[in-house]
Amino acid sequence: MLSKKDKDKIKERIAAKVAQKLEEYRAEQRAAEAESKEKTHKRAKQKQEKTAKDKSTVRSKTAKALKTQKEKASGAVKAVRQTAAKRRSERKSATANNTVKENRLELLITIVNRSKGEYYVDLLQSFDVNLQFVELGQGTADEHMLSAFGLNDSDKAVIFSVIQESKLQDALNMLENKFATIKNGKGIAYTVPLSGVVGTLIFGFLSNNRKAVKENKQ
Repeated sequence: MLSKKDKDKIKERIAAKVAQKLEEYRAEQRAAEAESKEKTHKRAKQKQEKTAKDKSTVRSKTAKALKTQKEKASGAVKAVRQTAAKRRSERKSATANNTVKENRLELLITIVNRSKGEYYVDLLQSFDVNLQFVELGQGTADEHMLSAFGLNDSDKAVIFSVIQESKLQDALNMLENKFATIKNGKGIAYTVPLSGVVGTLIFGFLSNNRKAVKENKQ
């Protein structure tokens, strides 16, 4: 039979063993939690890096697409201007003997933001433009195209102005300068030739040169 002292020693050994096992268990739990947190952090980091890479790829593709669209649009505008210049040159050569060739008329069409319509009407009037009218329009470009060309909205004013050919280049130069410098003032402008006008008085009014027409009539 064990003495009380032996029993106490056995109890102490059992308690120490239990405490040791408990500490080992706790250490294993802490190690498992740390490993789990590290794996979770690693997965989150990998996901974040993948998301950033995907966004970068999308931005790169979008920028490339917008650049391509802008280059195409720029090329189209350049081609239109070259064609218009060629047609004006051909018309000028074909009508060298026209008695009123110095007062030939062109229909200048200017498309700008609706809020700037009245501003451009006043500017064009300073080039002896006696007839102008404005139509309201709606652009078809999406947000990406608007952003690519530096435009703010799709509500447009389409200004039709009858202008003398001799004043046209100065007016176009002025418009190009204003498109580049005025806030929210970007736009486009092109011309359509007028082959004839019925009545010398109407022609005189549109060309703002009644004296020249009167002399030509006499």
